[in-house]
Amino acid sequence: MAETQYYEGLGRRKTATARVRLYPGGNGTIMVNDKAADEYFGRGWDIQQLSEPLVVTNNLAHFNVTVHVNGGGITGQAGAIRMGVARALLKVDPENLATLRKFGLLTRDPRAKERKKPGLKRARKAPQYTKR
Repeated sequence: MAETQYYEGLGRRKTATARVRLYPGGNGTIMVNDKAADEYFGRGWDIQQLSEPLVVTNNLAHFNVTVHVNGGGITGQAGAIRMGVARALLKVDPENLATLRKFGLLTRDPRAKERKKPGLKRARKAPQYTKR
């Protein structure tokens, strides 16, 4: 029995992690955690964001995409999927590197929630100062 060939990429954003698989010869369907992408993500912006690497490299209709994502919130998960798709496209064709890098799709977004500090109410908010 022959296994189907796929290209895999791992993406992370904030606390979300996405394992993305691109199956060649598809029609452009995107499945996220065994659901259609538009069913999993309520906002069109998130779907547009995760399909951006495919649109930029003109590969939207050439691959079927399956994703297993966990952790984080909806926006973080969409960002993680976006990076995973970009990394998988890099394995498909290394010539995509210049295009993906130009649109900033291979750069890990380092922004994350800052930890709470002792003596403060949140990460940076201090208790109100009272003079008397």
